[in-house]
Order: sequence, then C-alpha cells, then structure tokens
Amino acid sequence: MSEPLDLLIIGAGFSGLAMAIRADRAGFANFLILDKGTSVGGTWRENTYPGAASDIPSHLYALSFAPNPDWTRLYPQQPEIEAYLQGLVATCGLTDRLRLGTSVTSARWDEAAGCWRVETNRGTHVARMLVSAAGGLHHPAVPNIPGLDGFFGPAFHTARWDHSCNLAGRHVAVIGTGASAVQIVPEIAGRVASLTLFQRSPPWILPRGDRAYTNRERRLFARMPLVRRLYRSKLFWEHEILALLGFVRVSLITAFGERLGRRHLRRSVSDARLREKLTPRYRLGCKRVLFSDVFYPALAHRNVCVVTEPIREIRPHGVVTADGCEHAADVLILATGFDVERSLAGIPVIGREGVSLAEAWRSGMDAYQGIAVHGFPNFFLLLGPNTALGHNSVLLMIEAQVAHILDALRHLGRNPGHVLNVRRDAQERFRAAIDARMADSIWTRGGCRSWYLDGAGRNRTLWPGSVMAYRRSVMRMKPADYDASSGEVGTKRIR
Repeated sequence: MSEPLDLLIIGAGFSGLAMAIRADRAGFANFLILDKGTSVGGTWRENTYPGAASDIPSHLYALSFAPNPDWTRLYPQQPEIEAYLQGLVATCGLTDRLRLGTSVTSARWDEAAGCWRVETNRGTHVARMLVSAAGGLHHPAVPNIPGLDGFFGPAFHTARWDHSCNLAGRHVAVIGTGASAVQIVPEIAGRVASLTLFQRSPPWILPRGDRAYTNRERRLFARMPLVRRLYRSKLFWEHEILALLGFVRVSLITAFGERLGRRHLRRSVSDARLREKLTPRYRLGCKRVLFSDVFYPALAHRNVCVVTEPIREIRPHGVVTADGCEHAADVLILATGFDVERSLAGIPVIGREGVSLAEAWRSGMDAYQGIAVHGFPNFFLLLGPNTALGHNSVLLMIEAQVAHILDALRHLGRNPGHVLNVRRDAQERFRAAIDARMADSIWTRGGCRSWYLDGAGRNRTLWPGSVMAYRRSVMRMKPADYDASSGEVGTKRIR
C-alpha cells in the first residue's frame, strides 16, 4: 500500500485552491485536491445564471497572494471570476494535484492508522489530514411546495440554470427575492412575455454603482503593485468600518443606510403601490443587504408583476397563491438559495467512535473557530459555521483559516506520531462567545427571519465581528486548544 497523503482537500473553489497554493508554497508536495465537477470554480462554476456577479469589489475578490491586476469591472461577473480561478490552477502549478470528476462518498477516521480513509467514485485515498473546502453554497434549497413535481414546463433552481431553455416570449415565474433573483430579473425581464415574481419579504437594496475600469486604471494596477495594494486596502477598510458601525448592531449608521435604501426605492419606482410591496419591514442588515441599480426599474416594467401572497401550491400551468388566484406560468425559476447545513455536512464524515459529522451537528452546526470539530482528528473545515460574512470579502476569512491549518500541518510534519483533536472545552468556549455576541446583534434583534438562522433560531452562519478580529484570533494555531495523541504516547495537551 502506498504512503498516506500529507493532505487531502475536498473542493476546488476559492477555499480549496487557496489551501492547495499555500500548502505547495510551504513545501508540502504530497497532497491532492478532489472535486466532483469537470472544472474548478466551486460556487462560480455552479452559478451561471444570467447576471451572476459578486457583491464584493473585484480587487477584494482575489487572493492576496495571487492578485489579479486586470479585473475589468468594479464588481466582477461570474465568467471573469471563474476564469480567475481556472487561471490559478495553471499559474500555480496545481494541474497534477487536481482530480476532477471525483465525488467523495464517505470519509472515515482510522484510529489505528491515524489517517482518514476517503472513498470516492474513483477509488480510495488515505491521508493524514483531511480538509473540507466544499463550502456552504452548493446544495440548492428547494422549497417544499405542493405540486412542484407536477409542473409541466421547465423548472429549475438558479444554481442549476438550464441554458437550453429559451425564455423569449415565455411566461416566467420566479420564486424568491434574494441575491440571485435581484441579479436575474433585470437580465430576463425585457425578453419574456411576462414575469411574475413571488416575494415572501422584500430585501433591503442599496445603490451598486458598478462601472468598468478604464484602460488607464488597469495599466496602473498592472505596472504599480503598490497602487493596487493601497486601492485594495482602501476598499477593505470602507467595507469593514461602515459595516461594523451599522451591519452588526443597530446604530445611527443603520438608520442612515435605511434612509439611503428608501430613497433608492423612491427614485427607482414611481408606483406607490409597488413601492409599498418593496419596502422592508425589518432593520437593514437583518437579512443579506443587496446592491443593484437595475432591479427596481426592472420591476416597473409593464410585463412584470410582484406577488406578495404566500404560495399555496403549484399546478401544471401556474402558481396558486393563498388567495386562490392562479398565476399562469410555463417556466418556473427557483431563486431560493442554498441548504448551508446540508452543504457542509452532506458528505458522510465519520470521526471517532463512529460518530458522523451530521450526528455531531444534530443540535446545530458547531466548530471551534469555524474550523475544527471535537472528535474529528486531523479534520478541518474552510468556511465552516459562523465564518461567513455579510459585510466584507470572505476570502480574507479563508486566508486566515488556511494559515491556521498550515500551522497544524507543520505540527504533524514535526511529530509523525501525532494526531490533532480540538479540545471540547475550547470548542464550547468559542460557541459561548459567539452566542454572547449574537444576543444583541442585528440578526437576532432586527425583526426578521433569515437563512442565517437555524431551526432553533440561532445564527450559525455569520461571524459577528470584524474581519481583523477573526484574523488575529485564527491565523496561528493555539496549541493549548488541541490535544495531540498517538498510539505510543496516548493523549496529551499540546504546550
């Protein structure tokens, strides 16, 4: 049997590629990256719907150690982001480490060998360390609506966009008004016969202000790296300061943002009845804040109708709402987001004593620093629970987590007999600190029910603080928070 890998990475999106690049540059050559897709890209390979783009400025949406001076727009669109990720594979020499078309069916901890045994559709891999970079945005959340399976026309989720479906002249129903709907509706409203948008609650939408970079700006970024770094720093602090003043807890900045959002709505929509439907009844930031200059004007088109009545059922040729009205449709688009918990715990990961990650998370997703779970030695998550952001670039969180995991990888390299298991008390302290900070957060007290909250009403999705605070806490592994064990020495706390 061949020697175990030092590292096995599941997922080839931003997280997985960042982990691979940093591991390679740190001198760890014995690793592989597995991905179920036919190309890299993760979320940006899956989401190819019309108008797909990032809400984070492009120069913040690149890895700090792999910058892209040639972004064409302030906010990058899906094809450009996917191309950036594909380019990383070639420029960083990852092609030989990549195993595409490889779906993980299970991962089981082998206590005797001190390794993970990972089963895939293409065979078995054994590795000392396993990193899940699958992310939380790849399992579509499909609503449980009676009759959905009986719809006669094309019906698909935004993350599984059917590019063979010609929407020209069709009667389209879009369910949901989250981030994907806000991008899709303006793209298709002008070419469909009718568009009916089913809204449960309106999102807060602020002006986007997107624009193309000039050729002069792009040359400047390419020729003067210091200018590019200063510009990136400016973008970071703009997002960090404004968001922390108003998007984590209710403050005067929250009220200012709400006034800006209402003014944006008034200027974009002249119809008072439509404005009433589109006015949020909760505090800015309680749900994801969206940015668009074209969504509101698209809803004012004569062929677009916004329906706020709850959906009762779907029939073969339409959607029936609670008032008994049937809204005709021959194409159904589900803009209903993702099942985050299923995405993170969907792969059967079996730790010590035969306990699966799904079982460990039966009462809710929980991980030390969003990275490590007690009872799952040498297993790490990227973008795990409570490490998503509502205000800044999540890539900054990923980079901090990668640095932490590299520390752990170095420890295992120095101590071949060790396995690392995060201490239960360390994980519980982190959970308690998160819950305390969430108690008076805008996500708890903002007057809404969002996908950030689990079934028990606890926010297990977002980080309730600054990016800088997280990075300071996470970038170095704290040895005292881990137990090291081996067959010879038993279990001991690392000093």
